Amino acid sequence: MPYIHPDLIGQVKQIDLLTYLQTYDPDELVSAGGGEYCTKTHDSLRISHGLWCWHSRDIGGKTALDYLIKVHGMSFMDAVQHLLGRSVLQPPVFSCPPKPPPKKVLCLPPAAPGNDRALAYLQSRGIDRAVLEHCVQAGRLYESADFHNCVFIGTDKVGVPRYAALRGTVGSFKGEASGSDKRYSFSLPAQGESEMLHLFESAIDALSYATVMQMHGRDYTQAHLLSLAGVFAPARNLTLRLPVSLARYLEDYPGIERIDLHLDNDLAGQAAEQNITDLLGDSFEVRNRSPPTGKDVNEYLCRRLGLTVNNLNRKENVR
Repeated sequence: MPYIHPDLIGQVKQIDLLTYLQTYDPDELVSAGGGEYCTKTHDSLRISHGLWCWHSRDIGGKTALDYLIKVHGMSFMDAVQHLLGRSVLQPPVFSCPPKPPPKKVLCLPPAAPGNDRALAYLQSRGIDRAVLEHCVQAGRLYESADFHNCVFIGTDKVGVPRYAALRGTVGSFKGEASGSDKRYSFSLPAQGESEMLHLFESAIDALSYATVMQMHGRDYTQAHLLSLAGVFAPARNLTLRLPVSLARYLEDYPGIERIDLHLDNDLAGQAAEQNITDLLGDSFEVRNRSPPTGKDVNEYLCRRLGLTVNNLNRKENVR
């Protein structure tokens, strides 16, 4: 085994993966946007903020040396010699890793003294009062004091609010509170362990489905309900990626095994359903459970209850 001076080994250990690929193998490097990169060979290997992680294999590191050993299967000495040979011919040009984005600070609108207008509006869309009261008590729904909007709260796993969707009780307003983090969109986690996750495009659709479950004598609190905060049809030739709220939720609740998709009956909903199925179908039992009639789950519920569904509510579903 050849002897390599420790100082030389220390030098190659300073070469991060992004610098290595930019200097020696630029054709292998693919920009994934937002300062993040992947490799052409492994699109699940992500490089950001000076670190890399091969998500499909659950391995990662920082240096190019780690990469050559863990991904390319080189021995330690072979990887060191490879890097030394490259650096002699062309010294590496070190790149400065991008600074991490500033942490978002959620600015929730002040709460009204009561929730009468918000609850009356949601009940007019067929959602059961008991379901709404459960959300209020859990700190996931309230009425804002300024415009009397419905405020749907998304929290992290320990219950800290990280996201808020806003829906006007009069007119067509919808939006998000400043500082909202879409990774933590509105959800109703199961009370206790559950392997079942129901996915929706909006908070109102999730609450509508909870109402439908109650109508069938089923306990909606025994399954996970998650809003995706909207969906979109991915452009052609782009790498498919999970909605950020879904990816985060599956990390937080590793016991999930089955996923039912209750997405809208439109092109965006159908594209999102296919995208999620393609990405997760090998690891989870994924089923398409879009509403049998109507554009979305809330419209389906309203039709079942004989409520009038106007065009405004059909187009302005809250996230």
